Amino acid sequence: MADPSSYRPRPGEIPDSPGVYRFRDEHRRVIYVGKAKSLRQRLANYFQDLANLHPRTRSMVTTAASVEWTVVSTEVEALQLEYSWIKEYDPRFNVKYRDDKSYPYLAVTMNEEFPRVQVMRGHKKKGVRYFGPYAHAWAIRDTVDLLLRVFPVRTCSAGVFKNAARTGRPCLLGYIGKCSAPCVGRITAEDHAELAEEFCDFMAGRTGTYLRRLEKQMMEAAEEMEYERAARLRDDIGALKKAMEKNAVVLADATDADLIAVAEDELEAAVQIFHVRGGRVRGQRGWVTDKVEEITTGALVEHALQQLYGEESGDAVPKEVLVPALPDPVEPVQEWLTGRRGANVSLRIPQRGDKKALMETVQRNAQQALVLHKTKRASDLTTRSRALEEIADALDLDSAPLRIECYDISHLQGQDVVASMVVFEDGLARKSEYRRFQIKGFEGQDDVRSMHEVITRRFRRYLAEKERTGEWAGEDGAGPPDGVLGDGLPESPGEANGLKDEEGRPKKFAYPPQLVVVDGGQPQVAAAKKALDELGIDDVAVCGLAKRLEEVWLPEDDDPVVLPRTSEGLYLLQRVRDEAHRFAITYQRTKRAKRFRASPLDDVPGLGETRKQALLKHFGSLKKLRAATIDQICEVPGIGRKTAETVAVALAQASPAAPAVNTATGEIMEEEEPGTMGSEGEPVTTGAPHERRGQET
Repeated sequence: MADPSSYRPRPGEIPDSPGVYRFRDEHRRVIYVGKAKSLRQRLANYFQDLANLHPRTRSMVTTAASVEWTVVSTEVEALQLEYSWIKEYDPRFNVKYRDDKSYPYLAVTMNEEFPRVQVMRGHKKKGVRYFGPYAHAWAIRDTVDLLLRVFPVRTCSAGVFKNAARTGRPCLLGYIGKCSAPCVGRITAEDHAELAEEFCDFMAGRTGTYLRRLEKQMMEAAEEMEYERAARLRDDIGALKKAMEKNAVVLADATDADLIAVAEDELEAAVQIFHVRGGRVRGQRGWVTDKVEEITTGALVEHALQQLYGEESGDAVPKEVLVPALPDPVEPVQEWLTGRRGANVSLRIPQRGDKKALMETVQRNAQQALVLHKTKRASDLTTRSRALEEIADALDLDSAPLRIECYDISHLQGQDVVASMVVFEDGLARKSEYRRFQIKGFEGQDDVRSMHEVITRRFRRYLAEKERTGEWAGEDGAGPPDGVLGDGLPESPGEANGLKDEEGRPKKFAYPPQLVVVDGGQPQVAAAKKALDELGIDDVAVCGLAKRLEEVWLPEDDDPVVLPRTSEGLYLLQRVRDEAHRFAITYQRTKRAKRFRASPLDDVPGLGETRKQALLKHFGSLKKLRAATIDQICEVPGIGRKTAETVAVALAQASPAAPAVNTATGEIMEEEEPGTMGSEGEPVTTGAPHERRGQET
């Protein structure tokens, strides 16, 4: 526990101007980001008597080891920089709203030649119109099914669309009138795009004009005695009204607004958002957060606004945002929202009428969400805490291992040997800090030696970071043992991307675990312990979990630790081990697939992917290309004589793939070499039978 006075800035150092500040822990990891109208006044509040601080604030300042700040010109800039840093550093003491699901949207891909209506989740894409979010995907499909009668927009996937275009036969929706069948040319691209625009207009709330137009067309058809057409229009109007009934009118003046409500207690807060467009509720979402800092309702609203609109622009930010409490000060937030929208945005508390009544409904939803979350999480938190305590007791650790790293080795008959590192913090997977390694220190299959190399490389990077920041202190105040750093072991691309600079980003190897778990028994545990001993690290515990009997092995112990089958600690170790195994297998399969797809043409200098595909398409396979003369190769568009000679030499030097054998009959099968083109112009990969049947470990 650090003493805040040890890193308190000297008087006069802190400027009296707007800015953003960062607290870092002893590992230079950013643990808190905040903004202030006056940095001097705000930071002075943190360096007072600890007894006067809120318990969570006291925990933050005693965890921190340093503080730094950045001066900005205005409070709006401070708001923007604070949002960027919270997103970049993921500080543990900041309010971060979390959700256990990805809300589905109704999306229209207006960036395609023939726009498609579909359900989408995740990050928004450029050129796609989104409506929602909805609570359930089935609600979107029900609405779309009703609207397709009037707006028969394409809903099929790219594969179905191409197959229908190739065969000249539309899918079932095309036959029953719920798709205009652009795949077979029943409608032009321009008309289909216009139909998609009408669909978007209706979903955006511009329903009255369209309904009146349909009613007028229905009356005209009836007057002209076109009763069948009038009946179809009548049914269309009924379908549209039924779709509209799913979203009842809540604001009579056709308002576009977002309503945000907050329910909170001493430890947590729940936020609910209703998206109202054209006076109707078009979407709903909710978040929950731990109150890891002393925070007001207005500050919770400000953080919710940052998360809700931080990546949005234009019409995605409504004209009006209704909240239960205003941020203090409100002007920078309102100016920031106006900048995101490109037009004036009203941020206020509803006082009376329909909007206040709707806000009360949103508030009740927020309160129910908080109660439900607490009901779910009570047992979850208790279980995770009990699991960590059981592990600490079983392994005789000084404290619960809040950060656990697990390592696993994977290969296929000694080829493509890789390793994985997964991280669990507070009993939960922290996937942003997963890492993967390529074993390059030796050739062949040796799980023990591989484990030694991986642990050495991971913690060598940790020591390198400590030495660079001046944190390393040996018995005599010297650096790490000789040979620990710069030992020449190759590093993987995952490692190169893992360590960042001194800015304290969370994706780095410099943050040590309290417990290292290896997938294996005594040999793997001994290898991991030996690697740590060679590096001079004695404050990280090591254990192994053997698959066969689920025994926990400790270094230098001849007998394993056997945890009860009902133990929550054993269950957590199994989850960690299984996740490391899954991550390693995934990486190993990726490397193997990439190796199988390799072609002798990959080694031809100056031959890019386009010309490679042109060669394969022209000759049909590498076998035929290898048999071609230089003059025949020159006939391929874009291939000059010098390139043709280089290709011929490269193919002549490369040995052809071994033929595949039918293991049942012994017959040699005529298989094309890797790189052969399939019927659709995609490379076809073949492999020998032993490659496909090998065991993955």
